[in-house]
Amino acid sequence: MTQMTLAFHIGVPSKQPVAIPTYCQPAAAAVARRFHRGLAGYQPTPLYDLPGLAKLAGVSRVLVKDEAERFQLNAFKVLGASYAVARLLALRLGVEASNLNLEKLAAAAQAQQKRLTFVTATDGNHGRAVAWAAQQLGQQAVIYLPQGAAQSRIEAIAGHGAEAVVIDANYDAAVRFAAEQTEQNGWLLVQDTAWDGYEAIPAWIMQGYTTLAQEAWEQMQMLAVQPTHVFLQAGVGSLAASQLGFWQTLSDLDSPPVFVVMEPSNAACFYLSAQRGNSQAYAVTGELQTIMAGLSCGEPNPLAWPLLRDYATAFVSCPDYVAAYGMRILGNPWLGGPRVTAGESGAVGAGLVALLAEPRYAAWRQQLRLDENSVVLLINTEGATDPENYHNVVWRGHHPLP
Repeated sequence: MTQMTLAFHIGVPSKQPVAIPTYCQPAAAAVARRFHRGLAGYQPTPLYDLPGLAKLAGVSRVLVKDEAERFQLNAFKVLGASYAVARLLALRLGVEASNLNLEKLAAAAQAQQKRLTFVTATDGNHGRAVAWAAQQLGQQAVIYLPQGAAQSRIEAIAGHGAEAVVIDANYDAAVRFAAEQTEQNGWLLVQDTAWDGYEAIPAWIMQGYTTLAQEAWEQMQMLAVQPTHVFLQAGVGSLAASQLGFWQTLSDLDSPPVFVVMEPSNAACFYLSAQRGNSQAYAVTGELQTIMAGLSCGEPNPLAWPLLRDYATAFVSCPDYVAAYGMRILGNPWLGGPRVTAGESGAVGAGLVALLAEPRYAAWRQQLRLDENSVVLLINTEGATDPENYHNVVWRGHHPLP
């Protein structure tokens, strides 16, 4: 059932939680980080301290990891896509996977006269990341997008030399279509969700995302703080699970943080799965319409669901106004702090943490142990990847608070 009001579900801690997979742990993050450091133009994205938002939210600190500045691609997705594409190409070329290097892989592909086609389905950012990685390696890419994809996102993908194809279906159907086309054409699928028989590549993508967490931890150490709460966006759940796995197993922390999983109301598959209390994930069907296009996914990644089910404290179903509120807050920090340009999916955490300060959410705030001593980590997963909608929300006031 669609939830059009802000809705919470507090998870029940598992007495026997699943083991955190090695590819989400700090040791694996160090491997992925070593690869990313070898990419031209690599530098850690900023971790911004937002005292104004902290004051509004009634917490000690709010820190935002700004992935809008990642490789000038406006989103975090390239961390997972580049690592997975490199691993997959190395496998095809018979190149040793340790100490992967994009330039050496490109040279090896040219020497072997390999011209491969990488394929994925995307709401925009992941597809652009796969296209970028393929371009860096001198390879081809075909990217499938669901109905309603923003023209700006289509053009960004095509700008990396990829073929961008919009199909008349939702994201989950696009994933299945991409897999079918891969099978028929002998292409290489780089999808950020898993299914039976297709787990290795999504796991590599999740490992690539852990670079984000390792950077954030190093930056937080410089500030002499530790996160008490980590707010995580979930589409298929790959990012959320990768970050949860890292922070849950980081031995340097005094204690693991509270994890809050956020989704759009019309695509809240993890929220509904947790609410039902079943061990199996629940899939949401339909058009999945939301301004949070990057989170418009109805089927949970089966690699992510057990981790979020067993370790997350809360699941939140967020109407579009939550993301719009966050976009305006981050873009106009009148209470102090730097301006952060956040797209719809990137801003939902800022909107939620601000709304939780309202008296009507006091009970939820108490259950989350969110108070004046809390240090909240948010991730701005994307910049203004749909400039027209960003303008409509931030300047024209679309999707106001009820």
